[in-house]
Amino acid sequence: MSPHDLTRRTSLRLAATGTAGLAVAGLASLAPATADGGASPAGRPAPQPGAGLRPGGIAHVAVTATTLWVDPRTDRPGIDDPSLGNPVDLDAWNANMQDTETRRWLTGMLESQAVLGSEVIVDEIDGEWAHVVVTAQGTPRDPRGYPGWVPTVHLVADEGFARRATTAPTATVTALTSTLTGTPSGNHPAIDVSFNTMLPVLSRTGRSVRVAVPGSRPMHLPARDVVVRQQGEQPPLPTADDIIATGERFLGLRYLWAGVSAYGFDCSGFTYTLLRHHGISIDRDAGDQMRHSGLAPVEREDLQRGDLVFFATEPGGDSIRHVALFVGDDLIMQAPNASRSVEIMSLTEYDPIGEYAGARRAVLAS
Repeated sequence: MSPHDLTRRTSLRLAATGTAGLAVAGLASLAPATADGGASPAGRPAPQPGAGLRPGGIAHVAVTATTLWVDPRTDRPGIDDPSLGNPVDLDAWNANMQDTETRRWLTGMLESQAVLGSEVIVDEIDGEWAHVVVTAQGTPRDPRGYPGWVPTVHLVADEGFARRATTAPTATVTALTSTLTGTPSGNHPAIDVSFNTMLPVLSRTGRSVRVAVPGSRPMHLPARDVVVRQQGEQPPLPTADDIIATGERFLGLRYLWAGVSAYGFDCSGFTYTLLRHHGISIDRDAGDQMRHSGLAPVEREDLQRGDLVFFATEPGGDSIRHVALFVGDDLIMQAPNASRSVEIMSLTEYDPIGEYAGARRAVLAS
């Protein structure tokens, strides 16, 4: 992603905020409930974010992306606020962390992220925070999914959405970002959505796809921004070139610890998201991607484009600290650290002291 693209995305989001106030309470005022398309039965209001959550229950993310914290109430007032409300403003959050130290502070404070529509299991509620596991993100830490604390207002217990998520066709966002709107023509912009967001499809027109949204009335996404698949249908088997081309779209995007969205990635969030978008499931964290995702090991002299390469905390060490995507000719694509952005650089230059720890093959060579 070029700096121009990032600026344009921010400008588009700011242009939408003039009507985004309509989205704070959902789009209940914009469209009547219908028997076939609402997130709740006809004539009833949509479930409210944070309401109806219970330990052991299923909920779904109701904001652009929720950030999972190691502990509740450890955020920085005035810095992290844009990521905690409903709606979130992830562009504003990024803008609050322009300097490296402010951004690096997140290291060890956050666990992961989950985008709009992601399913979670609620384990515990502590005031305005809920401890959840994200079922789509694999980890040996919990067989159910990836754990962390999120604001309760980021979640909704919506039985109608949950049912459609397992039965309806799906729209996967292929644009870097898009915006849910109240009409097929794009009027009444509401919730920003990230690359790789998946929502149930209710109907289609030539210009838009009408989708179910957790905790809200149905909304529309531009048809050009999504790919629609039948329930259970997998993306076409990708080549290495497919994976690399997708990764190249994010070049220049600033690193974000725990990020798994087009608003910022960490190293393993980047590789996890790229492969998941193309139908390949791997664990969320770098060490687990290497050891627990079932990928075939590759010797360094046999590296091919599209292989995942891993680095330890010290030469010969067992603790894996980093993962990158090998793109050929001694080059890697990576989300490196809080001071940098998604980039392509020399593998040899990245690893001058020999922390290279191995490689795994996720896709066939092109």
